[in-house]
Amino acid sequence: VVPNSLSNLGHLFVLSSANECCLGSGASPDWYMGAVGSSRVMCDNVPGLVSRQRQLCRRHPEAMLSIGRGVAAWTAECQHQFRRHRWDCNALERGQRLLGSRESAFVHAISSAGVVFAITRACSQGELKSCSCDPKKKGSAKDSKGHFDWGGCSDNIDYGIKFARAFVDAKERKGKDARALMNLHNNRAGRKAVKRFLKQECKCHGVSGSCTLRTCWLAMADFRRTGDYLWKKYNGAIQVVMNQDGTGFTVANKKFKKPTKNDLVYFESSPDYCIRDRDVGSLGTAGRVCNQTSRGMDSCEVMCCGRGYDTARVSRVTKCECKFHWCCAVRCQDCLEVVDIHTCKAPKSPAWMART
Repeated sequence: VVPNSLSNLGHLFVLSSANECCLGSGASPDWYMGAVGSSRVMCDNVPGLVSRQRQLCRRHPEAMLSIGRGVAAWTAECQHQFRRHRWDCNALERGQRLLGSRESAFVHAISSAGVVFAITRACSQGELKSCSCDPKKKGSAKDSKGHFDWGGCSDNIDYGIKFARAFVDAKERKGKDARALMNLHNNRAGRKAVKRFLKQECKCHGVSGSCTLRTCWLAMADFRRTGDYLWKKYNGAIQVVMNQDGTGFTVANKKFKKPTKNDLVYFESSPDYCIRDRDVGSLGTAGRVCNQTSRGMDSCEVMCCGRGYDTARVSRVTKCECKFHWCCAVRCQDCLEVVDIHTCKAPKSPAWMART
């Protein structure tokens, strides 16, 4: 099934996005909280939260808006990574359920990473009362280039990870089954992925820009780096089975290596996602745009599952004949082009009609 924490975060996103439109660039999260009422009222109206999550919501109401932004970030990243595949992550927006498949493993990892990223960013921007820049990055230090002083605002990644672990893992910790263990493992892998791309940035001070003195800080990389990394982990995800004592899992196929804390794990094989089936989180590929010239997953043969495709000729306006004008503008013409759009045919099976 789709992780419960995802549905909780989705509800929070609905609350935050519905009100964030009216904040304006100068408004603060405090104003937002006042607009929707007390933190208790807001948190009690988010269905599906367990007791620990409600406690965190009431204690850190300003963090809920950041979590909503995190939901938007990881959802967009999930859709980007799966844009050429039969399952394209859009099923989550419609409340579809997922098996304990490698797709579910990726969703848990990227969603957990999204919360870490959003909370950490909010700390650095001074939006949360409970955290700020990394307090440990003070004084002098040394790296391969020599000595430097910590300055600026280092991203407080440890706080982001701590908060995300407490909030996202709360419901999974109530379960003792194989799926809960799988979800907790993948949640942790997602959090670790964000920290993996924390990078040191420096500014030089000295005569003529020389680096006789340096001020450095730690900053998170763009979230796309995390998404690309977890996508590789998705493609190399390891199928596992529960231990006999129920405390962990082992590889399903002894030929494969034991998963590390950075690997994604799953229990069930993925369906083909060709037809619509709510039980497995598939919207089917009917109506999906396919690439007639591709030989990859987005090809019409693969995307349409051999059912064939329809072709429509459409006209669209594009920018063309762009020229650089000194200084400093690029001017383009509007050109009309005619292109063929290929979309997958729907199944004609009576069995498929009954399942939808």
